[in-house]
Amino acid sequence: MSFNTISVIGLGYIGLPTAAMFASRKKKVIGVDVNQHAVDTINRGKIHIVEPDLDMIVHAAVSEGYLKATLTPEPADAFLIAVPTPFKNNDSTIPEPDLSYIQKASKAIAPVLKKGDLVILESTSPVGATEQMAEWLAAARPDLTFPNPHDESASQLVDVNVAHCPERVLPGHVVRELVENDRVIGGMTANCSARAVELYKTFVQGECVITNARTAEMAKLTENSCRDVQIAFANELSIICDKLNIDVWELISLANRHPRINILQPGPGVGGHCIAVDPWFIVSKTPEEAQIIHTARKVNDAKPQWVINKVKLAIADFLQANPDKTAKDVTIACYGLAFKPDIDDLRESPALNITKQVATMHVGKVLTVEPNIEKLPTKLAGLFELTSFDIAISNADIHLLLVDHKQFKSTKICIENLIDTKGIW
Repeated sequence: MSFNTISVIGLGYIGLPTAAMFASRKKKVIGVDVNQHAVDTINRGKIHIVEPDLDMIVHAAVSEGYLKATLTPEPADAFLIAVPTPFKNNDSTIPEPDLSYIQKASKAIAPVLKKGDLVILESTSPVGATEQMAEWLAAARPDLTFPNPHDESASQLVDVNVAHCPERVLPGHVVRELVENDRVIGGMTANCSARAVELYKTFVQGECVITNARTAEMAKLTENSCRDVQIAFANELSIICDKLNIDVWELISLANRHPRINILQPGPGVGGHCIAVDPWFIVSKTPEEAQIIHTARKVNDAKPQWVINKVKLAIADFLQANPDKTAKDVTIACYGLAFKPDIDDLRESPALNITKQVATMHVGKVLTVEPNIEKLPTKLAGLFELTSFDIAISNADIHLLLVDHKQFKSTKICIENLIDTKGIW
């Protein structure tokens, strides 16, 4: 059975590029999002996020009639769910995943499901989330059959196939990597996997590797947890080197000359919607066993406070060197707000978190430079000032480099009172 109409639920940093790629292959795509601004923007052939080359693909897809956005799901042959999976707002020392967005998406598509449809969960999720989604769908549509996680028969015959296929792309390279990267396909049955492979082969040139849903879920969590552990080693090393008066950047460069050593670069912390989040999904499920993963999370989560303490020391040193000034006279410039270089994504950003804390604790002016956004989100307005690079360099007394954007890396400067968390200046 071919897929004539594809629906993507959630038109964010993963959902919109995915929808656009299907539409670029002349498939009818219905994108669904709860954000009216996002829906209106896409239907004008424009995009509400920053991602290289995506604007051209979306414009062409909308103009040719292959892509449209709506607030409410419509009938389709395949449904891809790409909604957020944040943490619950509780006081637990181990954050718990919040599956309410997946649940709401499941309930939203349930009324338009029909026999022969395919539902794929792309959202990065804790182990067992795909099975839970199937149960929600089955409860909402008792007239249809769905895969039963308690039935170990791989040949289950069901009306609606269900699978998990985690996204594995790098922001800033999403369009290319959606096509070229291998995909992990975790169907709840063998037929579910086969149907999912058929769908993704519409545009995926990489290999579609089949496994079960639980292993597919764990694969994505494992990839990001491994990265988190490696970054934690680099971040911990930078703190040790600071205490021992050693240049950590030189040290890592020397160590990496060993043919079997590849230490990552330290930074102000770990951010984004994946690496800073996914390891907790493992820890929350297996808190007694995930010792290294848990420790890495704590190391990386503590790094922003270490940077804040460096800023406090810099302010004290500046005032000691300039006894005629008070803290209110000190201007601090923070360079970079995004969670990684050359994107506009502020989700779980340690740079943003640090800048907010600096602005809260410091009585003087705080300038911020973020070349990838034109204006601050409403919730940040008034907290600090978004300005140009030249103004920040000329007017600040203390400089805090937080993100190694290409605009910063291409500028060779020598300034006093610099805290460089990325080692580029």
